[in-house]
Amino acid sequence: MNPTPPLEAQDRPARLTVGVVGAGRVGPALAAALKLAGHRPIAVSGVSDASVRRAAELLPDVPLVTPAEVLARADLVLLTVPDDALADLVAGLAETGAVRPGQLLVHTSGRYGTAVLDPATRAGALPLALHPAMTFTGTSVDVQRLAGCSFGVTAPEELRMAAEALVIEMGGEPEWIAESARPLYHAALAIGANHLVTLVAQSMELLADAGVRAPDRMLGPLLGAALDNALRSGDAALTGPVARGDAGTVAAHVAELRRHSPQSVAGYLAMARTTADRALAHGLLKPELAEDLLGVLADAGNGPGTAARPGPGPAAPGTGPAAPDTGPATPGSPESPGSPESPDSPDGRDHAPDGPDPDHGPDTPDHGPEGGDR
Repeated sequence: MNPTPPLEAQDRPARLTVGVVGAGRVGPALAAALKLAGHRPIAVSGVSDASVRRAAELLPDVPLVTPAEVLARADLVLLTVPDDALADLVAGLAETGAVRPGQLLVHTSGRYGTAVLDPATRAGALPLALHPAMTFTGTSVDVQRLAGCSFGVTAPEELRMAAEALVIEMGGEPEWIAESARPLYHAALAIGANHLVTLVAQSMELLADAGVRAPDRMLGPLLGAALDNALRSGDAALTGPVARGDAGTVAAHVAELRRHSPQSVAGYLAMARTTADRALAHGLLKPELAEDLLGVLADAGNGPGTAARPGPGPAAPGTGPAAPDTGPATPGSPESPGSPESPDSPDGRDHAPDGPDPDHGPDTPDHGPEGGDR
């Protein structure tokens, strides 16, 4: 990605007073980044003990007030609440007259563009959707991580320059996302970031069961290289028994997982089938080896504790991967995708409130790539 050119003075937004509605993991970090750029955080809302602690650490001396009071004080308001709460929050603020004409209203949900802000827009607000594609911890390290972080930006054409300028001032890189593409954009981030955490955690557990004393140290270099290769080369970076067509090794894997970690079998089979399809389509997996491999995966999917279902037929040479299974998810078939935020979700995820913290759950890394609750 080419570095974003520095802003000219006429392109910079005026120094703004900044408010945060929802002191989860994302809002205080973005407000702190805006403060470094010369803007002035002036009010924050949050009700849980965790929210109070985050605000005190990242926005010291900024008073905690009600959401309506945040809007009354701030020129730029960050709405960093869970995805499922965003529409009702915006509607409520508009209905109660809290929205002021000319006020910049920014949400950080990956799922939504600016349409979710329509009630506030009709009241005169200026709508922006700025989604940081980053995982947040709720600590000061998040501000540093924004350097070079991509933001999914959606805004009316007349506000595009202001939206991109705010992202650049926070240290980020703006990436324009069409309103209609926001759900797909967010799903892509959830697949990459949220599912990665699940896969890595599962891999570490299995290594520990195998007697490895430091699974994290063993996986670190391997996964770092795999990620780097994948980002550089895409499917050409695929390696391992599935891409090679080693059906016997895959069968041995499934047998061991059934014995030691049966809850891992469905995920292994789903990813193996997807990997086989991609390797076959890109010429990495030879069609004559794919037949035995896909047969093993189909048989494994019909193993103990699973409902019998026909596996995919082998792909004939030159015909590409077998058609994807679009039926209900079963062990041995790709799992049906849920909402990217039903974790997140990254981000995104991300958005369903976790546990006792109404402003987004316990102080643990949140939201995958989705920024916004949190």
